[in-house]
Amino acid sequence: MLRVRFFLLIFLSITVVPNIFGQSFPVKGTLLDSDSKEPLGFVQVALFTLDDQTKPISFSDTGDDGKFSLEAPKGKYSFKAFFIGYNDYQLDEIDINGPVDLGEIMMEGESQNLEEVVVQTSKLPIRTSMEGITISPENNLANVGGTLLDILRNTPSIIVSEDGSISLRGSTGTNILINGRNSSLTQNLDQLPASTVDEIRIINNPNARYDAEAEGGVIDIILKKGQDFGTHGGLEATYGTRNRTNLGARVNHRSAKLNTFFGYNYRDWKNVGNRRSTRILFEDEETLKQNTENARRNIGHNFTYGADYYFGNNVLSYEGVYQSSLDQQVNTLFAELERGGNDPEAFDYVRRNQESETDTGLDNALIFEHNFKDKGHLLRATASHSYRNQFKTQEIDIFNNTLDPLPENRTGQELAYIDEVRNISVLQADYIKPMESAKFETGLKSIIRKFDNDYQYFRYDETAGGFLEDERISNRFIYQDQIHAGYAVFSVTKPKFEYALGLRGELTLVDTYLQNTEDRNEQNYFNLFPSVQGLYNVSETQAIKFTYSRRIDRPTAWRLNPFPDITDSLNVRRGNPNLQPEMINSFEVGHMANFKKASLTTNLFYRKVNGQLDFITIVEDGISYSQPENLLSSQSYGLEWIGTGEFTQWYSLNGGLTLFRILVDGSNIGEEFTNSGFAWNVKLTQDFKLPYGVNFQLAANYESPEIEAQGRDLEQYFVDATLQKSLLRNKGSIALSVRDIFDTRRFAGFARTNTFSQDFYSKQETRIVLLSARFNF
Repeated sequence: MLRVRFFLLIFLSITVVPNIFGQSFPVKGTLLDSDSKEPLGFVQVALFTLDDQTKPISFSDTGDDGKFSLEAPKGKYSFKAFFIGYNDYQLDEIDINGPVDLGEIMMEGESQNLEEVVVQTSKLPIRTSMEGITISPENNLANVGGTLLDILRNTPSIIVSEDGSISLRGSTGTNILINGRNSSLTQNLDQLPASTVDEIRIINNPNARYDAEAEGGVIDIILKKGQDFGTHGGLEATYGTRNRTNLGARVNHRSAKLNTFFGYNYRDWKNVGNRRSTRILFEDEETLKQNTENARRNIGHNFTYGADYYFGNNVLSYEGVYQSSLDQQVNTLFAELERGGNDPEAFDYVRRNQESETDTGLDNALIFEHNFKDKGHLLRATASHSYRNQFKTQEIDIFNNTLDPLPENRTGQELAYIDEVRNISVLQADYIKPMESAKFETGLKSIIRKFDNDYQYFRYDETAGGFLEDERISNRFIYQDQIHAGYAVFSVTKPKFEYALGLRGELTLVDTYLQNTEDRNEQNYFNLFPSVQGLYNVSETQAIKFTYSRRIDRPTAWRLNPFPDITDSLNVRRGNPNLQPEMINSFEVGHMANFKKASLTTNLFYRKVNGQLDFITIVEDGISYSQPENLLSSQSYGLEWIGTGEFTQWYSLNGGLTLFRILVDGSNIGEEFTNSGFAWNVKLTQDFKLPYGVNFQLAANYESPEIEAQGRDLEQYFVDATLQKSLLRNKGSIALSVRDIFDTRRFAGFARTNTFSQDFYSKQETRIVLLSARFNF
């Protein structure tokens, strides 16, 4: 990375005036690959004075034929050539008295290609800093053939729930970004293939530069775009049990002025599963047992594309993402209802829901960056728009008084259409001004969002001989908000001590409209969000850090929509239009130790949330309603260790351990909504380098039970194993993976109140065998 930064610095920041010393003479030559003897195009070449090896007196790129030509006044110089994947070439002294021809110069390839697909433990898969951690997904074989959710499942301090929602250190409020920008594509993270992700940045306590949104912090997903000179790319294919398929390709080409990149992924994924639940109403002596069988198939296409244009001290970039998918599933719910007491009765029924959902998403971003003369002095402006259209059809067959869903037993039919359109527009400008041992940053940002959810619900009417709309349930909910923000951050860097002070102001304008009732709810508020970061360098390898930030977690659109989801008529989910945002104060103290082949980060954290948002379950007339409420508060505190280590040439280990205690105070709703508990999770990945270019990896995850406002989620644990063999001089590989080799991963939990108890158990097909092949060029 130092080499890359070095020649980019040369390329972007240095202005050469060769005639300042008088007459200049040409220096020419040809660069060739030492093995193939093929010419090397787009290699950076430069001449340096013997006294100053940091600023070139002349520099250029080789052409497609490997030839170059430089100019320099009379004198003695050193010559250097830099190229990704090759060892630097240097001539220590060239005496220029006239034209010089260096002839053919052979460049030797590095022992390891920088794009090599084989895991190299010296490239640490987890890197820590004052702000948080950075994950390199390709260094974890468990992600082969998977999606972004698979990456996050193997990431320290992150837990992925049954429905794909993310929690960070026990908090479900996270601000997920794509390439540093707000995007509607983050609504379905299972649509983003792991192979398209370059790195993931997790910032638990972000400073004022970032949006104040989200209790748990920021997860920034950086997609691959390619920046290497010349033409590079890769191909990959995965095939697994139940005919699961994942195909991908990516390519980028960079010249001195233009970088273009393109990537495509096709994914065909199938799954089956089962969910069981038992609910007991104490007063009515009622027991409801439900068992749901489900089968799902998702076919998706994912395109990433864009370009960077370099002119003068400026870069103009365009980045785009397009997604489309078809998701089909069948959920068959079998229910047995028994009532005791003085009037005992039993009732059986089946609901079979056939869903078909099409998703289309489009992201476009235009970025302009101007680099001033001073290093690090820049102005960046971004305009982006994100669009997502989700259309779902639900065809529901009802079979009453039976557990046998045959056509002749059908007693009713329901039909639902859900059409949701999401638009997010972002305008942002950032200015960074370096000073002596300090830096000043400031910027403005506006986020404008509109979510339009149109839900139409129909029942089959025997008399009419067709479906009639039930206007009591059909609804159209429109959510609009604007967040206008400004920030300033002042940071100081000394040899021993670094600190940053920031302040962000955000004006929030929220407007919700329920069309069928004409109910409108508006909220306007302004908040200030200070941040403090400090780092003390104890030595060259160890440092102590402190961070503080004030944050906000605004209720999402679907949480505000009061109309119910009646997929299961006895277990209904609905929103709450009266929700208020959470306000969070977050503190962290940490110790970082970074050595040549190992690192260990220890973090002690505390978080206080006022107005904690949590789901509350109530039972009315035998129907269970789950809806979000603002609790009085919650507190969480804990300890986290994140470490990596290469213990021998053939064995390395990385992972994390998080221990935390959560205290939930819902006494404003009722004493039964107050709870507390201790939880912990551990993630460990072991890499073994075996003979004949074979790598073996074991990835283990354990998540302890964790409290909710009314109950507890039970523990879950699983182990993944992967064998990988490098091929074609380390440009290719083939891998065999077994996910959840002991078939233990499942979701389970319970809720307990004074009036009812509820238990659930959910098991999907998680033991999967995948065969993957990759090739980079």
